Amino acid sequence: MKIKRQKHAKKTISFYKYNFCFREPFQILIDGTFCQMALKNKIQIKEQLPKYLMGEVQLCTTNCALKELETLAKDLYGAKLILQRFQIRKCKHMKDPVPATECLLSMLGETNPHHYFIATRDQELTTALKKIPGVPLLYIILNTMVLDKPSERSLKHVEAVQLGELVSPSQQSSIQTLKEKEGLSKNSHDRRGKKRKRKSSNPNPLSCLKKKKKPMPQQHKKTDSEKKKRSRHGKRQPAGGEEAAAAVSSNPTTA
Repeated sequence: MKIKRQKHAKKTISFYKYNFCFREPFQILIDGTFCQMALKNKIQIKEQLPKYLMGEVQLCTTNCALKELETLAKDLYGAKLILQRFQIRKCKHMKDPVPATECLLSMLGETNPHHYFIATRDQELTTALKKIPGVPLLYIILNTMVLDKPSERSLKHVEAVQLGELVSPSQQSSIQTLKEKEGLSKNSHDRRGKKRKRKSSNPNPLSCLKKKKKPMPQQHKKTDSEKKKRSRHGKRQPAGGEEAAAAVSSNPTTA
């Protein structure tokens, strides 16, 4: 019997993995009714659930589910102790708690985008969950945990995807990835195409200065004494001194 249950669970998990992109660790949202049944039938949720689902799990609940157990009879005190050991996921009703049924349905939305399993024994919640595609349902019967078969709503959703009437979650994620890649490539292309504009800036004040003329080398002015020295060395006087020179100048024919 145990082997048959394991095969059934494996087949159901494969259905949700392939059609609704469920991945480990599986997130299990648990309410007080499930904890109460586990306590009554001496089922260790933390130990037995990973073995049954054949994978890692994250056991979690909401603040509303805890508050609901606090307001109910004292007989549910044990269920409360079990439930408060699990992770508490944020819901929209932190300030004003609502019944656990309403809270868990709000966590799923219309398409269960966060891929939650729901563990409950609440009949009202179970009926509402079967109207949402892609929600695995766990319950306890005959001292054992059971993963319910996919609902009719989930099967019709998968059939519509196969016929091309709807887009599956995996196709939506791939389309979103392609869009992001196209956006990145377009942005990089636009950046390359745009020419970088130079900022208009004021001219460099140093470049506006007039060039300084280089000083010409000054010629050394000759003094009167140097001129006299040159004139003395330049003209040679004839022998005999001044008298001979005067005689030559007075009688040019003798020259």
